[in-house]
Amino acid sequence: MILEVATLQIKPGQTAAFEQAFAQAQRIIASMPGYHGHELQRCVEDDHQYVLLVRWATLQDHTEGFRGSARYQEWRALLHPFYDPFPTVLHYSAVTPSLS
Repeated sequence: MILEVATLQIKPGQTAAFEQAFAQAQRIIASMPGYHGHELQRCVEDDHQYVLLVRWATLQDHTEGFRGSARYQEWRALLHPFYDPFPTVLHYSAVTPSLS
């Protein structure tokens, strides 16, 4: 399992519109092969910053499958206009198993 961690900085005054667009966009990502769930979290200290956590079966499911798909273009059109600067996206693999 791979965890994608994207740090999103949203343009001032655009958070409500971003959250509405994300409500639509999440259906796109959830339909992709290898997708295993996601969370969007809003920062308490900076209400224009979010972190998007997406669980993928493999790194390639995200980097090649999703980003290489036509559906990614829909995702881009919905969400990319809100970012400033463009998000940092990193991928992680578990070191220890979850206790839950």
